[in-house]
This record gives sequence, C-alpha cells and structure tokens, in this order.
Amino acid sequence: MEGAISTNCNSNKVEMNNCFNVIIIGAGMAGISAASHLIKHGETNIKLLEARNRIGGRIISIPMGNTHVELGAKWIHGIMGNPIYELAIMNKLIQLTNDQHPHTVVATTEEGKRVPIAVVEEVYSAYFWFSKRCEEYFLLRIHPPSEVSNSVGKHLEMDIKAFLDQYEGEDCRIRRMVFNHLLSRETCITGCHSMDETGLNDFGSYTELPGGNVSLPKSYFSLLECLTKDLPKDSILKGLPVKCIRWGPNHKSEALNCLLDQKSSECNNPASNIQEVFKIEVEAVNGQKFYSKHVIVTLPLGVLKATAEDIFDPPLPDYKREAIKNLCFGVVDKIYLEYEQPFLNPEIAEVITLWDETTEQDISKTWYRKIYSFSKITETVLLAWVSGKEAEYLETLSSDQVGEACTMILRKFLNDTYIPKPIRVVCTSWKNQPYTCGSYTSIGVNSTQRDIELLGTPLYSDPDYAKPALLFAGEATHPSFYSTVHGAYLSGRQAAEYLVETKQTNSLPAWSIDRPRCSVGDLSSWLKGIDLT
Repeated sequence: MEGAISTNCNSNKVEMNNCFNVIIIGAGMAGISAASHLIKHGETNIKLLEARNRIGGRIISIPMGNTHVELGAKWIHGIMGNPIYELAIMNKLIQLTNDQHPHTVVATTEEGKRVPIAVVEEVYSAYFWFSKRCEEYFLLRIHPPSEVSNSVGKHLEMDIKAFLDQYEGEDCRIRRMVFNHLLSRETCITGCHSMDETGLNDFGSYTELPGGNVSLPKSYFSLLECLTKDLPKDSILKGLPVKCIRWGPNHKSEALNCLLDQKSSECNNPASNIQEVFKIEVEAVNGQKFYSKHVIVTLPLGVLKATAEDIFDPPLPDYKREAIKNLCFGVVDKIYLEYEQPFLNPEIAEVITLWDETTEQDISKTWYRKIYSFSKITETVLLAWVSGKEAEYLETLSSDQVGEACTMILRKFLNDTYIPKPIRVVCTSWKNQPYTCGSYTSIGVNSTQRDIELLGTPLYSDPDYAKPALLFAGEATHPSFYSTVHGAYLSGRQAAEYLVETKQTNSLPAWSIDRPRCSVGDLSSWLKGIDLT
C-alpha cells in the first residue's frame, strides 16, 4: 500500500500531513483490532481518532480495595475458538493452572428466609431448557406459536406458567420468585429492559462459545496493551469527537482538490488512481480536518442511533439507517460496594435476592428490585447489576443513595440489621455517557440478525473502486457474537481485511473482487464524581 503523501501543495487549505490511507474512528477494541491487523499487513499510514481522552471504549478498570474492578467488559465469553482467549494465553495473561474457587450461593426472600439450594437448582435447570427452546426457532428456522408472537419473554412465561401449574401455595410462590430472579439476570445478559422486548425468531443467532466465562487477573485493559504496543507512535489522537464524515461519490475533499491541481508525477500516484486518494474528509468538532482513502467507523450503536443522521454526508443508505433504528442498544449498569471489613461468610460467593411481585409503579420505589444478586469480587467488594429503565433511574442517584438502598436490601434479605454500610460506592452510567449512550446490542422484537449484517456492510463511494470507502466495525456489526469483546475484535479485523486483501485490488475492477464476508464460522463510565473520559 502507498505510504504517507509528502508533497507540498500551493493551496493553504489543507495540511498534507493530515492525509492517511486509513482513518479509524474510535479506539475501542474494534478500532484497535482493525489498526493492529492493518499494521501486521504493512499498512502504517493510519490514524485513529478517539473522542475520549483515553483508549479502550467499553473496556476500563479502576482500583478498588486491594484489587481492580471492571467497569465495562468483565469476562472472556468462552474458550473454544475465542480469539480473545487465544490472545490472552499467547501473552500469558491467564494461567491455565489457576484454581477456580467454588461458587457457593445463598438464596433468600425479602423476609430473610433462606430457600433450599435444591429448589433453586430445580428452577435453574428448568429455565435453562426453556431458554434453549427459545433458541430453536432460529436454529431450526421454524415459526413460534401465535400466542407468543415474536417475544422471548412471552415464550418464557408460557413455559414458566406450565411448570408452575404443578405447584401450589408457598411452593409455587418461591419458584416464581426464582424465575423472576432469572429473568432479571437474563436482561443483564441480553442487554434489555424486559425479555418481552427481545426477539424470539433470532434469539438463537447469538453463538455461545464453549468453556464458560473467564476473567483476566491483570484487568481486561491488559489485552488492549498487547494490541497497541506495535502501533506507530502518535497513531492515536485522543479527545477528538467527530463532527462530520464527507464521503459521497460527488464529494471532492480539499486534499483531493489540492492533488488534482498538481501533476500526477509530483504526487507519486498514478493519474488513474488519483480520484481514490484522500477523497474522504473527516472533520472533528474542533474544526480540525483529516483526509483519507478509507474510513473504518467503530462508533457504538448507541452513538449511531443518536448521531448517524447528522455526521454522514451524504446520509447513510436507507437500509443502514433502518438497521440502526431497528436494533436495540440496552442499558446495563454495575454497582460496586466496598467495605472496611468482610461481613459475609468466606464460603459464600453470591447472595441471590428473591423478590416477591409488586403492583407499585413508581420506579423511585422499585428500581432496586431489579437487583437480582450481590456477588463477591473479594471479601470486601461486592457487585450488583441493574438493567433497563431501572438502570437509567440508577444513573440519576447519588452514590450515597445507592449505598443506602443496597444496605437496606442486604440487611433485609440476610435478616441482619448489623450489616455495615459500604465505605465506597461506585456506579457506572453507560446511558449518560455521550460516547456510548448505552451498553451493548441486542435483537429486539422489531429487528433481526439481518439488521446486524446490514449495519456491518461496507459502503463504496464509487462502483468502479475496488475497495470500500466506509467500513463499519464494533460488537453491533458481528451477526453471531454481538454484545461481546470477541465480536468487536473480529469485526475490526474483518473491516481491516477488506483493505489488505491484496495489494493488486486497486487495479482490478470491483466486480472481480471476491470480497470477504462476516460469517458465523469466523474463528471464533463512567463513574459519578470521577472523570474517566
């Protein structure tokens, strides 16, 4: 590929050192993966533009107590065929001989009554198979029954009702509460407010890799450090939100006009290729302009929902705008509680909170009922999750208010008025962060896997060009690994692959290129009071 253009232009409109073969918007996992792949294939004339004053996107950790806690991505989801796991092993970030501590849980009701673990396991097992039944509609390409429409939640409720019909009284009530706990947990996994909003027809499109969830002892950010160590110095510009991407077939950037005013020999570019050189103009909010042949867009789906109508000139095709509109981008927040001293039995790893059903509609009085458990990170640090509208309400509260609510819950469910208040409370606020506008992608009742495929489809500024002008990456663009870090990683690599396919593709007609496609078979905070932007 061509190196940096070092020609002197008589025009004062543009600085040629702002011209790059590839510009990547966003320095999260997808953007850094794309950059790393380009570098490995000899393309060094790249620039990453990151809106925040840090890299990592939805990957970030902070110290808490005597450990670190993950504010964004927490686990490597699966081992077999997971490139993130392979990257971690290759860089010795995971020890294969690590002993896994047993995950001992206690499940209690609001009255402080402990539920036998055998009952919890019984409901867990039933729910597992109910969830697998939901996946079969996609895997077997069959239509769901009309009474559940296209809703995972409605289908689960149908199966749950049939299951509970065999029980009466307190036995039925307890099992109903365990199911409610699992449904709240599922909304955090899926990234939605209610499973009623999740599409049944494509629920099985997400591919779960075998091996369970694996955490990184040194923090998830250590993976990014492995990928960025070989990037050219100063290849990432931070604190530069993008205002506009001018990319259309009729657009001639100032850089292109500058080159067209010169003889092609002075530009070290064949005359036949000059129309492809630096045709795209990327303008930052501070007015700074950059020029490129290709742009890889890794903006989160939430940001695209909020800004896509404004930043692309010309606008994105209707099918891509519809895909952005149709797909769901949920809110999932975390609550970390730090204590001065341990108070839970060392053998307990998680406290499951079994809430009874309520008719209260005031979310200020019910938001904390979405907390389905408190899991132990260390002996003095606990973690709780909240999703959907309750998570959005959580983001309006102070840390003290959240700490008081969590203390009330723990004292009630553990039937212990002496449980201490936390000395520190850390809450994420994904929805209110302007460069995320939410947490991760899910397929709703009005969207399909096809929307993800369309969102990831590259765009060509001219049908005669062999390589695309705009490419899209990020977890929202991977049709089977959406919502995951490995999905983001693979999508970034896929976007870069379009541009490094062969060195000869610029001289071939577009119709002769066997362009790569993303397939299921791929190898496969946000803190209140703390500025982490």
